[in-house]
Formats: sequence, C-alpha cells, structure tokens
Amino acid sequence: MSDLGELDRPGPPAGAAAWDERSQEWLPETTNTEEQPAPVAPPELHEPSAERAPGHTPPPTTTRRTAADPVKALMHRHRELCERAVDPLEIAAGLEAHGVTDRTAARFRHRDVFSLAEEMYARIPRDGDTPTPLAPPEPPGSRAGWALRALLPGTLCTATLAGLHLTHGRARLAVAAVGILAVALAVRAALARGPLSTRRPATHRPGSSTWTYWLLAYALLGDGLLRAALTGGPDSLPDGTPDSPWPLVTTPALALTWACAPAAWSAHLLAARARRKLTASRGLEDFAASVRPLLLGTFTLFLATLAALLAVSGPTLNEPPPYAQTLTLGALLLLARLLTVHGFTHAPVVILRATAAAQATALATVFAARLPGCDALAAPVRTLTTLWGPTTIQTLTCGTGALILLIHATRTLTRASAHAQPERGC
Repeated sequence: MSDLGELDRPGPPAGAAAWDERSQEWLPETTNTEEQPAPVAPPELHEPSAERAPGHTPPPTTTRRTAADPVKALMHRHRELCERAVDPLEIAAGLEAHGVTDRTAARFRHRDVFSLAEEMYARIPRDGDTPTPLAPPEPPGSRAGWALRALLPGTLCTATLAGLHLTHGRARLAVAAVGILAVALAVRAALARGPLSTRRPATHRPGSSTWTYWLLAYALLGDGLLRAALTGGPDSLPDGTPDSPWPLVTTPALALTWACAPAAWSAHLLAARARRKLTASRGLEDFAASVRPLLLGTFTLFLATLAALLAVSGPTLNEPPPYAQTLTLGALLLLARLLTVHGFTHAPVVILRATAAAQATALATVFAARLPGCDALAAPVRTLTTLWGPTTIQTLTCGTGALILLIHATRTLTRASAHAQPERGC
C-alpha cells in the first residue's frame, strides 16, 4: 500500500504529460525579478495549461519593442528640405550642404547620399493623385533676353569711348559722366537676370559692388596715378587722354565690358552641364570629380575670350593691350561672381575688399613717403615698380585674389549643393 500512497504525492509530470495543480507545488515560490521584469498578469489570465484549447499559442510578452527607423528621424530633422524638394537631387544637395557624406549615408544602410535622398523623396507624404511639382521650364525667350543684356555694357562703353575721342573740354567731361552712368546701369541690368544673377536675393551683399567699382576705377586710373606719384605728381586731374600727366587707360574698360557676354555664357555652360552631371552621378565624390574639369575648362575658356578681346581693343584704341593686369582682374571678377551666384558670398567679399585695400595701401604709402622721415614707406612699392613697372601692383593684387578664389571655387562649386537649383531665366 505504501507504493500506492506514493502516487498521491505531488511531483513533476512524467513524460509529455501536462503540469497539474499538484505539480505546481514543485515550482519555486519566489521569482527572480531581474530575469522577469514584466509585471505579473492577473490570476484569471493564468489558467492551467491542461484547460487550454488544443493548439493554443501563448501570447507574447507585454514588453514593447519599437523598430528603429533612422531614415524617418532624418526626414523629421530635414522636414522643410523634404517638403519643398521637387526631385531627389535637391534633397541630396541639401543633405550635402548640412554635412552628410557618403560615409554618413552608409550608417543609414545606403551606398551613397543619392540613394539615401531617393528613399527620403519616395517617403515624402503626398496625395496619391497629385503629381509631383516640377521645376518651371526656362521660358522660350529667356536665353535671348539675357544674351542681349550681356552685350549692352560693351555697346555703351564703345559709344562712350567714341564720344570721348570726338569731343573736347566740358563736352568731353559730360560725355564721360553720362557714359559711365549708362555703362553702370547696363552692367547692373546684365547681372540682375540670367546666369549671372543671384538665386537668393537675401544672400546679396552690397559691399561687393563697392569694391568692384574700386577695382574697375583702378584699372582705368590707378596705374597712371601711381606712375605720376612716383615722379612727384600728379600736377593736374586726368583729362581723359592717354597722353596727359595722369593718363586714362581705356583698353581694360572696353575689353571687360564686352567680356560680360562670355562671362554670362560661361556661367550658363557651367550651370547646365553641372546639372546634367548631377542627374547622372551616383555619388558625391563622383560628381565632384566630374565637375572640377568642367569648372576649370569654363574658366580657361573665359580667359581665352578675354585675351582675344584685349587683342582687338588695344589696336582699336591705339593703346598697348595690358594683358597681365586685365586678365587677372577679369579672372577675379568672374570667380567672385560665380561664387556669389551659387550662394557662396562670404569669400568673394573678403577677397575683393582685401584686393582693393592692398591697392589703396600701395598708393597711400607713396604719398605718405613725402612726409619728413617717411621715405621708407614707399620702398616696397618703388622696388616692385622699378623691377616690373607700375602695373605690377594691380597684377599681383588681382592675381593673388583670383588664385585664392580659384582654389576656393574648386572646393565649393564642385559640391552638389551648389547646383541643386536650376538657373534663373530672364
């Protein structure tokens, strides 16, 4: 009978039998809270397993696990960029402008920024029947409009110089004043619309115009003033002729005003080709490598065109073509304008200001050396002009500024963010 009594004792189930109520007594009365952090369910939810329906699967634990979605978090961070983007290229350019690189995109399980931008663009919430807005196409007459406006400064400058050669006395002074005003307004019109216009008016800095006017004025009068100052002059104001004690050099003005047209076409070529390469590229490094030769080629093409204009303007005005100082000045102005057009306004203003300040300092030291005991102030300028002539100051200052902006442009204008928006029409 003792063996039969053993059958009534509680114990674990034998084989695959289910746990009964007496078998529960073998379970430990205390539970480890560290291994089971979830709260204990009410007693009515813990029914004996023998009473459950066959094939019933126990419910999962109540611990909630949220799926990580880093792309969604990135979209929330750049919500305004995603909402106003008309294609994935704008998102890719915006991400690059905020410091997102291909290596950063790999953390979001994408091979490059373009692939990440495509997913973000595809996940933008929009109405199912509403098509994606496209960028407005260029109006049919826009290219002809800005091309004609780019020719206007050279035309008016040619007319002004012709008037100066045909007039004398006060009439010449009136023609010069009216001509300068007309050329300035024509240049302003050429820069207001077309490839040379800024896409964001808020980024325009008025200070850049002031330094540009100084550089152009120095190209006309600066070398003659420096030459006269080194010899004890000038004794009179310039009369608008190249043979006066303070001569007026008109060849750079004529060549640079006509160069507005090739500058506009160079900016248009750079923007259009870079936009195509942005569409075809599959990575930021690939895009930068393809745009850098385009930028350098466009820059070289402009300088070659400016040199040709100088070769024609010099004999026309009976003046030797000032190649060195005019080419460096043209390069400086073109690079400054390209950077400004694409939204990089700080470096052009700084370099233009520094170049103008260097030229003004060179002139000031020559006049300050006339004071008693201040002869040493003009020693650097006298040394440079003795070795290479008065044009050295303009060539060195403009050439240094153009070289700095060229290095800066190869780093900034090769970014996708610099070409995200289509160029403006008229």
